[in-house]
Amino acid sequence: MELRLETRDLELRAAHTVWAGALLDYYQRNRTFLAPWEPRREEAFYTLAAQYEQLEQEMRQAETGTAFRFYLTRREEPEQIIGGIGLSSIVRGCFQSCFLGYKLDGGFTGRGYMTQAVQTVTDFGFGELGLHRIEGNVMPRNRASLRVLEKCGFQKEGISPRYLKINGVWEDHIHMVRLQDEDT
Repeated sequence: MELRLETRDLELRAAHTVWAGALLDYYQRNRTFLAPWEPRREEAFYTLAAQYEQLEQEMRQAETGTAFRFYLTRREEPEQIIGGIGLSSIVRGCFQSCFLGYKLDGGFTGRGYMTQAVQTVTDFGFGELGLHRIEGNVMPRNRASLRVLEKCGFQKEGISPRYLKINGVWEDHIHMVRLQDEDT
């Protein structure tokens, strides 16, 4: 059975190899838009084979419970991927924590889609997965992404200097956290 989450406007579908073509289309459409926010990509990334392999890896991670990746589609156009969101590096035991990551098609920003997706996946993490802590890291200049996390109850915990290499540059990130027992 396919794992699927829903919001008012979106379906969030678990990673599966059937999405390889749609995922390749998403990355090709958004290559320039996503470049300032992501690691540099080799040309091989923009191939059907690479997307298929990525989806296979994401499916294996879900099977082992170490990560859960979802792809966003609008209800009125369920075959077109407009973004992705996931919980990764899930640690159990006394930590019960993970990282949240997300991205959205440049043509669909400013519509509240990512806020819906973040809230839904956060609820999934706290509910279905029983996590205690979800962490998101955002570059200070990415005001829209910071606002999404704030609207979803994430709190600033600090700054991580030179945290991730984004588009060839080590970038500072604001460390945002939400705990399961926090009221939002």
